[in-house]
Amino acid sequence: MQTLFFTLALFLVLNPGAGMWRVLRGPTAADRMLAAQVFGTTAVAILLLLAEAAGSAALRDVALVFALLAAVTAVTVVAFVRRAWPNSGSGNDAG
Repeated sequence: MQTLFFTLALFLVLNPGAGMWRVLRGPTAADRMLAAQVFGTTAVAILLLLAEAAGSAALRDVALVFALLAAVTAVTVVAFVRRAWPNSGSGNDAG
């Protein structure tokens, strides 16, 4: 089972390459910001897999701290994306 966890962690280490391509290539700043969120989410998943494979409670705690930090930055990202993308004319915003 540990081999499966390490294999999945390796696969997740390779995934941010696609996110890095989106961060570097755009097309908008909002796309870049949302792609950057992939890194935090992937880090949490990798740490949880490694914690389970190694049986380390400390890694699990670090993953939980990263998840809390990602939740705080997610609010910032949502605010940025709502501000960066033009209003589609739906009339939902009051101002």
